[in-house]
Amino acid sequence: MPNFGDSVRRTEDARFLKGESRYVGDLPLPGAAQVTYVTSTAPHARIQSVDVSAALKMPGVLDVVTAEDLDIGPFPSAAGTPEAMPRSLLAEGTVRFVGEPIVAIVSETAESGADAADEVVVDLDPLPAVADMDRALAGDVLLFPEAGTNVAVEASGGSEEVDVDACEVVLRATFRLARVAPCPLETRAAAARIEPDGRLTHWSSCQGAHPIKNLLCQLYGLEPEQVRVIAPDVGGSFGAKARPYPEEALLGFLARRVGRPVRWIPPRSLDMVGLGHSRVQIQHVELGGKRDGTLEALNLRVVTDSGAYALGGAGLGRNTGALASGAYRIPAVHWELKGVLTNTTPTVSYRGAGRPEAASMIERAVDLFAAEVGLDPLEVRRRNFLRPSDFPYAAPTGPTYDSGDYERGLDLVLANAGFEELRTEQRSRRELGDPVQLGIGVATFVDRTAGVPGSEFGAVLLRDDGSVLVRTGSSPYGQGHHTSWAMLVSERTGIPMEDIEVFHGDTDVVPRGGITGGSRSVQRAGSAVAVATDNLVEEAREVVANLLEASVEDIVLDLTGGGRFHVAGAPVRSVRWEEVAEAAQTSGSDPLSCEADVGGDPSFPSGAYLAAVEVDTETGQTRVRRLITVDDAGRILNPLLAMGQVHGGVAQGVAQALYEEFVYDEDANPLTTNFADYAMISAPELPAFESSLYETPSPNNPLGAKGIGESGTIGAPPAVQSAVVDALSHLGVRHIDLPCSPQRVWEAIRDARKGH
Repeated sequence: MPNFGDSVRRTEDARFLKGESRYVGDLPLPGAAQVTYVTSTAPHARIQSVDVSAALKMPGVLDVVTAEDLDIGPFPSAAGTPEAMPRSLLAEGTVRFVGEPIVAIVSETAESGADAADEVVVDLDPLPAVADMDRALAGDVLLFPEAGTNVAVEASGGSEEVDVDACEVVLRATFRLARVAPCPLETRAAAARIEPDGRLTHWSSCQGAHPIKNLLCQLYGLEPEQVRVIAPDVGGSFGAKARPYPEEALLGFLARRVGRPVRWIPPRSLDMVGLGHSRVQIQHVELGGKRDGTLEALNLRVVTDSGAYALGGAGLGRNTGALASGAYRIPAVHWELKGVLTNTTPTVSYRGAGRPEAASMIERAVDLFAAEVGLDPLEVRRRNFLRPSDFPYAAPTGPTYDSGDYERGLDLVLANAGFEELRTEQRSRRELGDPVQLGIGVATFVDRTAGVPGSEFGAVLLRDDGSVLVRTGSSPYGQGHHTSWAMLVSERTGIPMEDIEVFHGDTDVVPRGGITGGSRSVQRAGSAVAVATDNLVEEAREVVANLLEASVEDIVLDLTGGGRFHVAGAPVRSVRWEEVAEAAQTSGSDPLSCEADVGGDPSFPSGAYLAAVEVDTETGQTRVRRLITVDDAGRILNPLLAMGQVHGGVAQGVAQALYEEFVYDEDANPLTTNFADYAMISAPELPAFESSLYETPSPNNPLGAKGIGESGTIGAPPAVQSAVVDALSHLGVRHIDLPCSPQRVWEAIRDARKGH
């Protein structure tokens, strides 16, 4: 394994630890009014009437707005969604999920807004509601009767013909993935102000200022120069804040009506039903192959729950289909997707965005196939892994994998875990009849990162004092971009990191940018900063060549001592960066600056994870004892930051595997609307992770990097799930759907003992 040396610690942490960060709730907005939304308490109902007369008379109330007052909308839906399934910014005619906004109240304080909300009378005539995908497909209840269907998205891909029945062995299974809530620590938050010149300034807790600006321009019919979006510090997102919500998008309209800035910060209870959910799928799998363990064909039918409106989550099953074959050579693979509407919170992208679902599917299928043919699941994996010589590999599902060494990852994780010792302990516990059994689960995976289309912007400016300003189109919300981009500039210029400032998140200062999502930041934004810096060095060499009366080709940059240019072989006379800046200014030129935009093909990181769990066969309680991760994310820029991403992702992955599930009753009423009911994971439930890295560089970007921000959420769930099943396999348990909660585990043990 490579020697990474000492990692650079995050430079941005100091101000967070000192309380010097600035979130939307901290913004100094003199005269700002507060926005409160009255939301639906019914999952499906006709709006008979909305009486806001009493609310308008409440102290501190500036305005009360309903759908009848709006002259903007509808809210943009996902591409390909039927036109007969629109969403208005405020519910109009029908409400389709608990938490859908109906009335907007603008008030002096949040308290006066809450009091006024209690005075709004909404007369709802209940309609039948549908909470599960099977019933949604049946179509006995339609969310949009005029559309004639609850299917919002249909897609397919992969091999045209897959004859699974021609295989010697066919594994057929149905897997169900539970609905989860992303739960960033900072709820959705935004603010808006109309400037004296009529421009809209909008602050957003988001994953990228420019996509927010583009949507606001589209919604309001404004030109780009009429809108400025600022993304301040963001307290987490995990994909759920990739695009604004209707409540946020309406703020500019409200600010214009009251002639004052407005700010909206929903409480956690409203964010639990308003901020998008994710993951929820039904996967119908047919995996065929030979009795020697060779995999030959895969058919996958995915049903995804889009919630009440087809927003970002409607097509996440496309990502599941694209990575359906995982790390394996399966010659024929076909996938189909149906995204259906239910009377639940709309779904959105969440850390991994369809790729964790793919890994869960193929890893469970391989384990079950191995059991079907009577082989060790590790041997089945080895027999079907893609080899390093196979790359670039055109998968039958469409993507072209760039590089990888999947068996090496498996070997490393088994060695790091002491696999044989774990198996010995497991056998001993079984022989003793210990009520607490040990389970060992192994999962391998392939991710697709930088799959979000578009390029990313980076720019560097040499200041008069020799320091550098970096402008990036990528907006961090915990990733450590300020540290990473300063490292990239420092290692190319020799300028100390403390003399490098990184700026992001203001569309008036950064001319363009994309989204921080899909683990694309280092590959796209980092590469853009690196390319721009390399170009800056070349321009500086031209300036130095004039100063030293030498050929540009003879000028070299010594990266020590803050960075010094000199003629090759003659370091006695050198030029510092501040002298370069002075010379450029003296010549009458603008300060040296360079920009770059980097796009390109995705990369395909991979990993192998092993979970060792203890399962109490009397109560169904599961404890993760060890979790060992091995990741290939291409060339690693900063191991400390990479490990931070792995640890955070693994925590969320374990939570999905064992605890988290957003639950609705059969009438689509939410039952887990706060942290007392929704099982958020905490430190006592997690072991110290044992994580390591290895590298197969990507040829698809200048840095050779692959993403790692979502790997933990992809590898951990199937590893833990398989470990739970493995702990109970001697009892006859073959599969447990996620999450493997104590109740589900106990029921699986009960059913196995009854011979079901």
